Amino acid sequence: MKIKKVKVINKYIKELKTGVFEEKNKVKIIIALLIVAAFLLGLDINKFNELSRLNKQNSSSQVPENKTALKSSPENLARLQDKVLNKKGYIFKIRWGDLGKKMAEDGVLDKTKLAKAVVGKDSLPENLDKYFKDGQKQIELNQQNAQFWVDVLWGLGLANKNEILEKGSMVEGNQTANFASTGGYTIGVSQPMDIYSKHSYIKLSSEQQKTVEEIANNIYRPCCGNSTAFPDCNHGMAMLGLIELMVSQGFSKEDIYKTALAFNSYWFPETYLNIAYHFDKAGRDYAKVSAKELLSKTFSSAMGYATIAKEAEGLQWPALKSGGSCGA
Repeated sequence: MKIKKVKVINKYIKELKTGVFEEKNKVKIIIALLIVAAFLLGLDINKFNELSRLNKQNSSSQVPENKTALKSSPENLARLQDKVLNKKGYIFKIRWGDLGKKMAEDGVLDKTKLAKAVVGKDSLPENLDKYFKDGQKQIELNQQNAQFWVDVLWGLGLANKNEILEKGSMVEGNQTANFASTGGYTIGVSQPMDIYSKHSYIKLSSEQQKTVEEIANNIYRPCCGNSTAFPDCNHGMAMLGLIELMVSQGFSKEDIYKTALAFNSYWFPETYLNIAYHFDKAGRDYAKVSAKELLSKTFSSAMGYATIAKEAEGLQWPALKSGGSCGA
């Protein structure tokens, strides 16, 4: 036997004695011991090599199916993606009315700046421009217009008069003008702080205000660690506007959470695909997990999602269009 082979055998025998060896070396260690036995017993080395080859084949055939590999297969990832991101989009019976028109008239939104931010042109296409006309009885949401809704709802949340903006975390420490949701707002005619909580677009009763605050405290976003009750970025401010609008129109809490999840999923698609993968590995159906749980700090905050992101490292999701970064 060559000296090199002897050294390898000695290495494996040493690992076996100390009890410290790699999982992949188990079969090799057994083979090494058999080689020693072969020499002691005078077994023909050629016959031994054949036995070793058969042993490797048998060992490989007995390895349990790699469930992780199956979970991360292209077919399974495609199945999960269909669950998380509705290819056809959604039509929500949320009355948009003339909100877009009012915000444009009040200087909250500059349509030219908005168009450049969303489609890179000086004007909006008809499927988006219609939200600046009267009588819009619904909101259509899909992967293509997700950025549009981030920006428009951002303007709504920023400009609509609400106690969350006037008494909450946004005004603590006299830093209100320096957040991404305020200082970073560049799609209006007026300056951000000139429109901050200035317009009564959505009027809420005291009971509705409590509901808004409750839901806002339960909905997080993965770009930071804050809930919607502290809307310091565009996604948080946009979500606040959406919650206020839906609460004012009498939608149930369950419907609001489900709608909020749909918006968040288009704004942060990879996040929720990875969360779906996390549940799939754990044997839970993402589609059966409540929207409220998925939007909670455990999963949707930056800190909560960090653990899931590590678990999903290396996954190859198809190219995704997100709702943009924390700015216009």
